[in-house]
Amino acid sequence: MSDFVVNQELAGERLDVALAHLMKISRTSASELIDANCVHVNSREAARSYRVSFADKIKVSELPASDAEPELLAADYEIEIPILYEDQDLVVINKPAGVAAHSSVGWSGPNVISRLTQQGQRISTSGAAERQGIVQRLDVGTSGVMIIAKSEIAYSHLKQQFRDRTVKKIYLAIVQGYPDPANGTIDAPIGRHPGADYRFAVVAGGRPSITHYDTLEMYRYASLLRIELETGRTHQIRVHLAAVRHPCVGDLTYGADPTLADKLNLKRQWLHAAELGFIHPSSGEKMYFKAELPQDLVHAQELLSDVLV
Repeated sequence: MSDFVVNQELAGERLDVALAHLMKISRTSASELIDANCVHVNSREAARSYRVSFADKIKVSELPASDAEPELLAADYEIEIPILYEDQDLVVINKPAGVAAHSSVGWSGPNVISRLTQQGQRISTSGAAERQGIVQRLDVGTSGVMIIAKSEIAYSHLKQQFRDRTVKKIYLAIVQGYPDPANGTIDAPIGRHPGADYRFAVVAGGRPSITHYDTLEMYRYASLLRIELETGRTHQIRVHLAAVRHPCVGDLTYGADPTLADKLNLKRQWLHAAELGFIHPSSGEKMYFKAELPQDLVHAQELLSDVLV
């Protein structure tokens, strides 16, 4: 818990700007705290755009511990990030589970940017300080193919491709039960969960979100799905599957059965970014990459295939 009083210098500034200055953090990190309802001005919640006044009292509480999904096993801080491809403009990796895309408030574990930097990669300086080079994100507990920009032109070009929805994003997920229909589309808006700031949910007034899925295989208790994202909201796959009562196996944050997760020795959701296709920002060449499944997901799938649960 931290307390601050607005001085004359900051009077009239937006809350996110003032908080960043007072806490000596980036504006992005300040916004994350505000959005998580961790910031109160004169004992009341306030929006990022609130203009602070002289002598306003700002109280900042810590993010809920569950925001970092503590049920996940922390990855080794010295873990090597597997690189699938690299050139002067970009690097494509197979992100391990337990590694965040970038540093953020509430997460003290390893992140992609710091590890790649330690491995000698030069990352684009575009974007907020703590997420430079990041043009897409994968959840801490989601493994798989991810692209990071190394040049300024790559950052701008790739960000635009994601905005235009021209990037092909294919995931594999094992979910509880058997979706009906077996193949289909979930088109439902996603926003902050009304009762838990660290979660998201299908809510009226949320951002448009579209998920396409196909059932590839059925096991006892579960199904393997191929998922293609049309949009890319935070936790989109996890939220949409939970909303239709088929959460990813092991995803305790979104209502998965902990007993099944324990039997499969899963410490995170069975979700993997398997394929990624995009246009190279400099050459214009079509690029396509696949990321192999990590061992924990392979092991869980084998247990399901052998009907050992």
